[in-house]
Amino acid sequence: MVTDVCSRLRIDSESRIPKYQQIVNAVIHDIEKGYLKVGEKIPSISEISEEYLLSRDTVEKALNILKKKKIILSVKGKGYYVAKSLEQSKPRVLFLLNKLSDYKMKIYNHFVESLGEESRVELQLFYCDPEILGNILQENVDAYDYFVVMPHFKELSPEKAHNRDKALYYIQQIPEDRLVIMDNYLPELGDQIAGIYQDFKQDIHDALREGLEKLQKYDKLILVYPENNFYPYPKEIKEGFNKFCQEQDFNHEIIPTIYPNMEFSSNDAYIFVDEEDLVDLMKQVKENKIELGKDLGVISYNDTPLKRLLDITVISTDFRAMGETASFMIKKGKRELVKNVFHFIDRGSV
Repeated sequence: MVTDVCSRLRIDSESRIPKYQQIVNAVIHDIEKGYLKVGEKIPSISEISEEYLLSRDTVEKALNILKKKKIILSVKGKGYYVAKSLEQSKPRVLFLLNKLSDYKMKIYNHFVESLGEESRVELQLFYCDPEILGNILQENVDAYDYFVVMPHFKELSPEKAHNRDKALYYIQQIPEDRLVIMDNYLPELGDQIAGIYQDFKQDIHDALREGLEKLQKYDKLILVYPENNFYPYPKEIKEGFNKFCQEQDFNHEIIPTIYPNMEFSSNDAYIFVDEEDLVDLMKQVKENKIELGKDLGVISYNDTPLKRLLDITVISTDFRAMGETASFMIKKGKRELVKNVFHFIDRGSV
């Protein structure tokens, strides 16, 4: 006797859609419409095969696809059952941020927007702490279909250095086809994973070379690089800055912050990593009636609406491209390492 569920399946012998895919589509359609409920049994391989004169291999292929998507499950000796609602069957993505910041949230938002409604994305923070990251991955390794990780870590004391190794160990336990590394690539992970990253040392070096003509009117370049131990900035930024200045024979200096009552020179250009330091400088610029690009040069790291409003020259990665590339890698099953684009954007403040 043919079950009601089996009689509802729609198989079009004239369609060019493969028969196994028609079965998959029909089951998903019935779940979406509420005809099939979670826990309800679906027809067996024999029932579908006999009702529609299909080979057992064709039917089995369809049911295996549904099992792989975790839409159905098989119970030994009993048959196949609906495992999830259609909403639950959407691929689940765990997006792991090291910290909240304007540019990281832009990347996240572009990623979610590009991925669309076909997947469910959840966000967690690990606060640059490798031990927290390791624990999150260990607890959730079987709960998500994909893991997107921004692996930035704070500097650890020698007695806690093993925590970074622990985080790397748990990252490496994620199957390569379910892992996407963003923003900061770790060479220990190898080159067989999906990754869209910044090369912090080379990016600032190349971006400053783009602006070399503008910078040549200054006698000294000053990088304002906060020594923040809790949420550290990549030290490669300092390395790239020093490399550029040495190659171009610039007098240069690295300072940790903008101090009150700075003694500015018209022959100086400042490069800011942290937006708070930029704001502190802009206050003093306003008080002292200094004209940017003429009396003082200013370049800021990472573009924001505020910097566009204030006409601040920036060196910046492309947030949209990073988010969309990571999304594309998941949707297309790509596993390759891609360096994200990085720009020098001149707005006249240098």
